[in-house]
Amino acid sequence: MDSQPTAKLSDQLRVDAAEIWEAQHNHPFVRGIGDGTLDKELFRFWIRQDYLFLIEYSRLLAIATARAPDLETMAQFANLVHETLHQEMSLHRSYCADLGIEPADLERERMAPTTRGYTDFMLRTATIGDFGELLAALLPCMWGFSEIGRALAERGLPADEGYARWIDMYASDEFTEFVEWLRALTDRVGDELPDSGKERMREVFRTSSTYELAFWEMAWTREDWPRLGR
Repeated sequence: MDSQPTAKLSDQLRVDAAEIWEAQHNHPFVRGIGDGTLDKELFRFWIRQDYLFLIEYSRLLAIATARAPDLETMAQFANLVHETLHQEMSLHRSYCADLGIEPADLERERMAPTTRGYTDFMLRTATIGDFGELLAALLPCMWGFSEIGRALAERGLPADEGYARWIDMYASDEFTEFVEWLRALTDRVGDELPDSGKERMREVFRTSSTYELAFWEMAWTREDWPRLGR
């Protein structure tokens, strides 16, 4: 009898965090984007926080560029930095114009606790972990948005033009290609690691996945820091 092929590491990581990812798909914030009913005040809060997140995520991609094991990988990460800083953040800036958010307001925006915790976790992992852990830290964000975007697109775009544009961005073939490349790189790097290295990647991937879920919840509740002096 032929033995079954071993599952790719990225698939194993996804299966291990399946309940967290399912909770993301079912989160009321995500469902509200999909059917166009999400309160614009909640989306406005998310846009401001995600803009701050993307600045730090770009730093993470820049660290990945510097730590890349070969020139081809370095070039692809450099391209990802460019795409994030320009295309993805341009989408956010266009939303700001639509939602009446002034550019100066973005500069004054304060990170909510989850935004701060998530970005600090990723950057700490990128600087003190190995390259496999770095990949496991950044993969849930891009892969999760791609999966959510495509799932929502399959159900049909909402009448709300802004939410439809959001879905189109993350369901696009171009975005999917970046994710597939990142998954393949994660598989290749992970295959060269001992079991202890793969286990560290699983822990990091699960933590980043949990932060992704927490980010939706943060926007849904408009999370803030505790008030002092009460």
